[in-house]
Amino acid sequence: MRMASVRIKICGVTTPEDARFAAECGADAVGLNFYPHSPRFLDPHTAAAVVRALPPFTAPVGVFVGMPLRQVCAVAFQLGLRGVQTYDDRPPADDPFPFAHVPAFRVKDAAGLEHVRRYVEAARQLGRPPAAVLIDSHVEGQMGGTGHAAPWELLRGFDPGVPLVLAGGLTPENVAEAVALVRPWGVDVASGVESSPGRKDPDRVARFVRSARAAAG
Repeated sequence: MRMASVRIKICGVTTPEDARFAAECGADAVGLNFYPHSPRFLDPHTAAAVVRALPPFTAPVGVFVGMPLRQVCAVAFQLGLRGVQTYDDRPPADDPFPFAHVPAFRVKDAAGLEHVRRYVEAARQLGRPPAAVLIDSHVEGQMGGTGHAAPWELLRGFDPGVPLVLAGGLTPENVAEAVALVRPWGVDVASGVESSPGRKDPDRVARFVRSARAAAG
């Protein structure tokens, strides 16, 4: 059966030029990192220039760690973000609407997948199911952007009940294999398309988008 086109997010974008180039290559979204301990951290003022550089149908998505959801949504409103990605153990106590909420999970084993299922079901019971879930690799003490691959074989056939976005260690060289195996709704890449943390390599960005699209087609 033909797979629907995979959605692509280029994460950890730090400059207007990198954001514009990702969009021109065909990325569906760019990720702006608001986690102060990340080498890709952006303050809201700098992030505004990145958002302004995007064409109208490329979605800016904020990445937040340890920030109350109300504050997350305030930043998203201020900048005109389309979605918010958070690292949470529990479903949101507040409604993130109108922002698409994508909780991220660092998974290393089957127990991690069961936690994702329970989270989605609990959020659905509250009337706040996530727009999607992002599955990242589990690296102790680090929140994404590590370059370590998520457990693809474990994720094969996994259905959390909402769209699944695959992250963790994706590169232009391996994204086709990951898409063919896991068949995610979307893919998310940061370090795999960089020349240095926070600076995107144009050739790697272009090749990543082409490889992901070809694998899904």
